[in-house]
Amino acid sequence: MAKTDSTGSTWRYRWAHRQNERRQRSFRAADEAWRRRDEELRRLRTLAGSFHGSADAGAGLPMELSPGEVVFWTLPAAQLVEVRHTAVLPAPELLVDPDPPVVRPRRPEGVKVTDAGLAVLTNRRLVLLGGRGRRDWAYGRMTGLSHDPGAPVTLIQVLDRRRTSGLLLPTGAVADFRFKLTLAFADAIEQRAAVVAQLDELIEEHTAARPVRPAIVTPAQAHLSALVPGGRRTVAAGAALALIVPAMLFESDPPVRPGSEVASAATPAATATPTAPPLAPVVPVEQTTGPKPHRSRSAPTASPSRDAAPQPVAERRCGAPANPYGYDFCGGSRIREPAEGVCDWFDCVPGFWSGRGWLVQCRDGTVSLTGGQRDSCAGHRGFRRTVWT
Repeated sequence: MAKTDSTGSTWRYRWAHRQNERRQRSFRAADEAWRRRDEELRRLRTLAGSFHGSADAGAGLPMELSPGEVVFWTLPAAQLVEVRHTAVLPAPELLVDPDPPVVRPRRPEGVKVTDAGLAVLTNRRLVLLGGRGRRDWAYGRMTGLSHDPGAPVTLIQVLDRRRTSGLLLPTGAVADFRFKLTLAFADAIEQRAAVVAQLDELIEEHTAARPVRPAIVTPAQAHLSALVPGGRRTVAAGAALALIVPAMLFESDPPVRPGSEVASAATPAATATPTAPPLAPVVPVEQTTGPKPHRSRSAPTASPSRDAAPQPVAERRCGAPANPYGYDFCGGSRIREPAEGVCDWFDCVPGFWSGRGWLVQCRDGTVSLTGGQRDSCAGHRGFRRTVWT
């Protein structure tokens, strides 16, 4: 007789109902997250194509526009910050971050607020119209750019200024400002098409990764293990114990019955001492020591040695280590399938070859194959810049 509850439904139907509800909840959560990211990517793509600015927008601003200069965007309540001692910032990149990290309204250590006012973004420069004067950052003289991943601070280095400075913005405007600054810089160097192509590629990859609605589970698929509290895990644990306990009892010493010692002592000893069986002659074997395997964090296959690799040629690398593959931080194409010996020249993260993205450098100096992923360089102080070829 089938086991039923008061409503007449069998336990198999209840199991199928629970399984379908759980699968549908997981699917709805994943699909909602996918839709949010899809809407954001398409919004950025539309903005990249319509980001043209206007010369009339600068009519009421206390600044004079150069011939051909147009205003892209303005933001009040921006603060000017300066850093007394800082390292060389990475070169400006045209990397789009469709899922920016969450920033907190804080000021990093070593950053000092010196003025506040209106931030103006044009096709030639970034300007802060503050109470103490005007601060300009021309794109043509920009040598370093860094966005703080945890604070709403952007630092900029230019050729004609010794001290590093930048902007501290409201947290709600950080993502929009950073993307529009990337577009303005790309427009200044005539590389806006590269940003648009990058967004098209991200949209294509995201479309291919859309969650699939799970199949409906039927009552016929229920197992008897569903009747046991804990399900299959409880059954598996019980089966393991059933195998381990007899094996432990078999390997333990058998119990000694009372009187066995006396019976053993009363047994007469053998008259002749048994001799040990002859042993085969020992043949000395000369042991050869093979080469020890070289441990590295590169691909599982044998990578070419450093001596066998071709010598790198002198070229512009923008801070990248010398390597025979032409990888640098200057710009070009993203690297989705790096050379097998890349870890002989770059400091790869643990589990480097399990990454699913393009080659990027983390803030701790290591390189990772997590470019374009939400958790890019997780555990290595976050993303720093892309490695190009």
